[in-house]
Amino acid sequence: MDNERTGRAVVVGVDGTQSAQRAVRWGATEAARRRVPLRLVTGFGWPSERYIGQLELAKNYRGALYDQVRGQLEGAAAIAAETSPGIEIQQQLTVGFPIPVLVEESEHAGLVVVGDRGVGRIEGALAGSVAVAVAGHAACPVIVVRESDREPSDTATLPVVVGVDGSPNSEAAIEFAYEAASARGVALVAVHTWLDRVFDPVLSPDLDWDAVESEERQVLAQRLAGWAEKYPDVEVYKIVTRDAPAASLLEQATSAQLVVVGSRGRGELAGLFLGSVSNALVHRSPCPVAVVRPHGAEQG
Repeated sequence: MDNERTGRAVVVGVDGTQSAQRAVRWGATEAARRRVPLRLVTGFGWPSERYIGQLELAKNYRGALYDQVRGQLEGAAAIAAETSPGIEIQQQLTVGFPIPVLVEESEHAGLVVVGDRGVGRIEGALAGSVAVAVAGHAACPVIVVRESDREPSDTATLPVVVGVDGSPNSEAAIEFAYEAASARGVALVAVHTWLDRVFDPVLSPDLDWDAVESEERQVLAQRLAGWAEKYPDVEVYKIVTRDAPAASLLEQATSAQLVVVGSRGRGELAGLFLGSVSNALVHRSPCPVAVVRPHGAEQG
């Protein structure tokens, strides 16, 4: 884990939804594991008086809204205390829209945790705009807690999965995944695919596919070598497939407790905040997703 962020709080975005409540439980467990404070954050905008009408009505509406949001924070704190008794719980109510508020919080956080859907999102729908935007812009790793029928106790022994694309962009994700697997005492499944590296279709029939696969296995081994020495307690399973990266990771995620990806992959433009693979996992993974920006990446 990034030494500069060791000891920093786990920040959770709170909006009163069931999705956010799942994120609070996940964040409380992680804060206890890391022995750091849990910081519950709500960002909301005051309604403009011109949209409400009379000044007195506006004041009453604001007061009711404030009480509602404060109640959501207090409810989230109660959930966190029940989940991980004894942890330090901080509550922060900030005037502002959720995305910039959480991105700003990420500057001083070790981890940001958000639910996959916000207020107004339909159960079963794709991930909401807050989850996608925070995952793409945050200055620290972001966990998007996806809806699941599995209880956390049912997943405690399942492995951590990490996508390794063979480029330096995946180094931070590999580091995060090894640390997560070690802290949980579970195996790590490292997935490397090479369909997206292939190749002129005209020449494909003449390629030695066994040689290509052997080369790709070496790429994966080289990316993992240093981290395997640092975390000798982590049992590692290496999967090299000729497949689309998102498809392979989604398949592995069905039997994982956490899947870790970089914010953008090999070949994607440096200006992208969330690459195609990470975007697919945030929207469709059956388990929580960690999106980890490359070391030295500038915040958007």
